[in-house]
Order: sequence, then structure tokens, then C-alpha cells
Amino acid sequence: MPVDPQLAGLLELLAGNPPMAEGTVEQARQGFRTLTVDLRDPASVPEVASVEDLDVPGGDGPRPARVYRPSTAGPLPTIVMFHGGGFVIGDLDTHDLMARTLATRCDAVVVSVDYRLAPEHPWPAGIEDAVAATRWASSSLSTLGGDDRLAVAGDSAGANLAAVTAQTMRDEGVGLAGQLLIYPVTDSAGSYPSHEENAEGYFLDVATMVWFDEQYVGHLPDLDRSDPRLSPRHGRLDGLAPAVVVVAEFDPLRDDGLAYAAALEAAGVPVEARTYAGLIHGFVDMGRHSAAAQAAVEETCELFRKVLHG
Repeated sequence: MPVDPQLAGLLELLAGNPPMAEGTVEQARQGFRTLTVDLRDPASVPEVASVEDLDVPGGDGPRPARVYRPSTAGPLPTIVMFHGGGFVIGDLDTHDLMARTLATRCDAVVVSVDYRLAPEHPWPAGIEDAVAATRWASSSLSTLGGDDRLAVAGDSAGANLAAVTAQTMRDEGVGLAGQLLIYPVTDSAGSYPSHEENAEGYFLDVATMVWFDEQYVGHLPDLDRSDPRLSPRHGRLDGLAPAVVVVAEFDPLRDDGLAYAAALEAAGVPVEARTYAGLIHGFVDMGRHSAAAQAAVEETCELFRKVLHG
């Protein structure tokens, strides 16, 4: 099917902006913040019972985080969430809507983590922060959600961090209740048909992906791209937490995410995978623009809610 008509209008609007890969890191961060924060109607975000800013352990000192608590009576599962943005852009504010949506629709306490970004802090700084924050959450469940269910979630680059963290937690003997991977990047060493089919014109383009990659790992020209801490698709997949993996039809990362879902299933991991027709990368934050995107978000959350609550 064609791109969702409501998103096609958004794409036309965004087409007038200079390509992210041709600007500076600061311009990219400000542009993303304008799109996700400044143009958002505060009245449209889901209400939660409380929002608390705090510091959590990171790989090299404390990192800012934000805890969202729904109005649902506990005890509840705890989700550690990592924002997307190519490991370069994004923060707690740009993904406030996603955190609130997960908290309210999955009936869970959400800990959104502000991990270090490249190029100031290239790989593996972000994953070190993600793992350290999840270890802290694992030891703090009684004061977070109140029971022993711990999960990870993320979109795009954040889904990469969630997938790597899930593997690390398993190796450390920490059992997770689930992992939510929204249009994840899981195979930096791979090449997939959707990289060519959706190379440009659908919000995230391949030129931007290459630019993100240069910021994240360009300091290591001899890096083994099959390192599981970079490309979880090449890690050991058996024994991982049940997964929900969702991708968009018109996304260069579509086939990467589907390949990871298939590999998880082949390894015996329970997986719910969805490809949302007509949608594009970033749809989790586009419900205000598109009824189809909002419906996809709601179904994604319901799938993950069932993983967490049975």
C-alpha cells in the first residue's frame, strides 16, 4: 500500500528542511527537539500519576533519568526505556510522549534513561549507560514498580540498546520479563533490501543513517561490526526475554528488525512481530498526525502489555 496519506502530508512538510547529514550535530539535535517537543500540544500527552527526575548509575558516573508512574494500582512491572535518535540526538524530553504512553497503556512504571550521546561519547558509552541503569533498576524494583517484573524497551537506536542490554542481563543471570523493540537497528554489519527500497523520502534516510554511524563508531575504523554490543543480531539469542518487535513498511530499518525477530524466534524466544503498512520510521511519535500511526502505537502497547501481564 502507499504511504499513509496523513503521513504523506507530514513528509511533504519535512522535505523543505535541509538534510540532517549536511548540518552540525547541534543543528540536528535542535531540529529534532523542535519537531518532537516544541511543536507538540502539551494537552495531548497522556496523563500519568507522577513524574520524577532523578539520577541513575551510568557507565562513567550518574546519568539523568525520569520515572513515570501510571495511576494503576500496583504492584507493577518496571520498564527501562531508551530513546531513539541514532545514538546522536534525542533526550528525555523528546521521548516524553513515548514514556507516558508505555506507562499508561502497559500499566507499568517507566524509567526513561538519558544515556550519553555520540560524537562526544561514542560507542560503547551509550550501551555502558544502558546496562548500568538496568542493573540499578533490577536492584531497585521494590521502590519502582513493586514486583519482580523488569523489562527493557526502546525505539530505533534505543531499541538497539534495549536488545544489547537484554543479552547482557541474561548473561549476568538477570531474567527480564520482556523486551520491546520498535524499528530496531540490530545488524550494523548487514545489508538488507529495505536499505535500498526506502533509502530516501521516508523521514529516516540512508544518508542520515550513515551520518549517525560516523558519529557513533567512526572513531574505530577497524571495529568488528559483528560485535554483539554493536550488532545484537550477531549475539547469542537463546534464553532471551519474550520480545515484541515492530517495524514500519516504509523504513530503511524494516528488514533489519524483521531479521532480528526471525532470529529470536529461531532461537526459541517467544516473539510477536508486526509490520505496519503505510507507516514510516518514527511513527511512535506521530499519532497526533496520523490515525494509522496512533492505532499502531496502541496495538504495540497492547502486545507488550500482554507480555508483561500475561
